[in-house]
Amino acid sequence: MTSDPRGDATGTCTIDSPVGALELRTSAGRLTTIWFAGDAPPSRGDLDDDPVLAASVEQLRAYFAGALTEFDLPLSMAGTPFQRQVWTTLTQIPYAETWTYGDLAHRVGMPTGARAVGAANGQNPLPIVVPCHRVVGTNGRLVGYGGGLDRKVTLLELEAKVRFERDFG
Repeated sequence: MTSDPRGDATGTCTIDSPVGALELRTSAGRLTTIWFAGDAPPSRGDLDDDPVLAASVEQLRAYFAGALTEFDLPLSMAGTPFQRQVWTTLTQIPYAETWTYGDLAHRVGMPTGARAVGAANGQNPLPIVVPCHRVVGTNGRLVGYGGGLDRKVTLLELEAKVRFERDFG
């Protein structure tokens, strides 16, 4: 583990997933970022020394296996108060469901703020765990995703498949 400029211990590791390599970072006992790491090879990094990192990896693997529909991790998301409000609201979108940017704007009390909500959504430091992939454009169109639309499609299809199997399997 290393130290960040504030003196907090920082853990990191990289895992394989159906949407490519994911780099996870923790600080001060909280998950702080998940990055799409392209073709980076998996790395245990600080996994053995960081219980939050270990729990994050375990829960992400369970999510991708279809065994977890809601994350329970200590999170720290650096952002403006408005961004944090949007990100917190994202966690209320039920698994395998989608909201439009307009729906999200209404939920945060800005009925005409779909663009502002979209901008905050795009800065989400914890994709997948804070499910920004569940936000779609008007009429359900798939638009914008920091990890690329192909990853958004993969995540939405995974959730739809798990939900279908759970409800009708």
